Amino acid sequence: MRVTAKEKSWKEISPAGVCWKASTQFLTGDWKTYKPVRDLEKCTRCLLCVLFCPDGAIHWKPEKGDIEFDYNFCKGCGICANECPAKAIEMKLE
Repeated sequence: MRVTAKEKSWKEISPAGVCWKASTQFLTGDWKTYKPVRDLEKCTRCLLCVLFCPDGAIHWKPEKGDIEFDYNFCKGCGICANECPAKAIEMKLE
């Protein structure tokens, strides 16, 4: 979706304002200060990070048998790193 000159971006929404579109229509990945980085050797692909991500920014790719981070929507909250039982996700400063 493209934001036209007449539409507001998410940055123009007033504090406590109600957004008029689904969050999936805005690329909010530029909010983050920290970025999740996965250690492929530690990751057991238990998919808990997929379940806990509040932004749906971690996707299971069955054709690859692996997960992918969608940094266009990841806000860097670190919930995935906190919930990972294998400690395979580390939050790194961008």
